[in-house]
Amino acid sequence: METAPDASEEVALAETVAPALRILIDRSTPSERVAFVLHDSFGFDIPTITEILGRIPAAARKLASRARIKMTRPATRSSTLNWQADWQVVDAVLAAVRNGDSTRLLELLAPNVAVAGDPAAVTLGTPNRREGAEQIVQFFNGAAKSAFPVHVEDRPGAAWIHDGEPKDTVDFTIDRGMVKRIDLRANQKTLEQIHCRHSEKRV
Repeated sequence: METAPDASEEVALAETVAPALRILIDRSTPSERVAFVLHDSFGFDIPTITEILGRIPAAARKLASRARIKMTRPATRSSTLNWQADWQVVDAVLAAVRNGDSTRLLELLAPNVAVAGDPAAVTLGTPNRREGAEQIVQFFNGAAKSAFPVHVEDRPGAAWIHDGEPKDTVDFTIDRGMVKRIDLRANQKTLEQIHCRHSEKRV
């Protein structure tokens, strides 16, 4: 004979599942979440997940594995203290884009990261807005090869410089070692406020 679930058990389950879902959302990309939930929660096999995501089997398996690792990685105080400085995160992003290292780039981008261009940047061909880590990876695809590390006002960023003049800037919003937002600015006021961070080294 079936009995109604105990209310305290439902509360305990909710208190267990909610934090796990928050960790999954905060730490993984959309594709990693899909692969993980389909495989680990609903028991879908890799070939099916491959079809859903449009990936090869090895890639689909790796997505689920990365999400699983991120889910089980402890968020300790020591890891908090080891977050990189903002300028180190920016340089790592530029290096990953330059080297075509999409895996490293995804590690540095928050899953819900957004790119937005100001009107001046849009006239130069920048999209008005894109959202999601994978969309940002596709957008940057090699685009930082000619960018220099600069400060945008007092924040570490990057700029495309032609004939000694900055033409467009990349302004990063970073929180806890991850890029939360990227603003591409080409308005004259912003361009006048940048200065090279370490001009002897081209990124």
